[in-house]
Amino acid sequence: MVSHQLCLAQEPEADKLLSQDDFALLTGMLLDQQFPLEHAFRGPKKIADRMGGLDIRRIAEADTEAFEQLCATPPAIHRYGRSMARRTQELARYVLEHYDGDVAVIWTAGDPDGKEVLKRLKALPGYGDQKARIFLALLGKQLGVQPKGWEKAAGAYSERGSRRSAADIVDAESLLEVRAFKKQLKAAAKQAAK
Repeated sequence: MVSHQLCLAQEPEADKLLSQDDFALLTGMLLDQQFPLEHAFRGPKKIADRMGGLDIRRIAEADTEAFEQLCATPPAIHRYGRSMARRTQELARYVLEHYDGDVAVIWTAGDPDGKEVLKRLKALPGYGDQKARIFLALLGKQLGVQPKGWEKAAGAYSERGSRRSAADIVDAESLLEVRAFKKQLKAAAKQAAK
């Protein structure tokens, strides 16, 4: 991955790790659910600090209970620190098994198109359709990874100038705009349910 300066964690050292380490970014996106987005993206840095670096093999091979404890110790990597620790280990093991630990292979092996990259992302543990589309949009919009057809595969998340997701966060102001957009969606969904 070409290093671009991401601003997802809103914390310089955590964002530096996300910008330089593909597994950190993949893990941050994994943690981005039922938890404030910027805190989710700080999770990989917390793991790195506690393990003396973010090593995909060490995470995959760690004793599950010890790794859960490491992730759940305050400040935890997530509101659900233990279950997210297990998911992080599953993700690490999957990337090792399928991509020999090289996350970038997901979007580079065999010169895949956007549809294929989306398929590979959706196959990752803890990644559903929406999370995979957001990650694909993040790759395209902020990291210059733009396989043929990526915009169509990412759907609305690829729209230029939108404020829908992590793919659109470039500073503190855009984080607030994404948060406001999500709040509007929830309010509209509640209203529609009445």
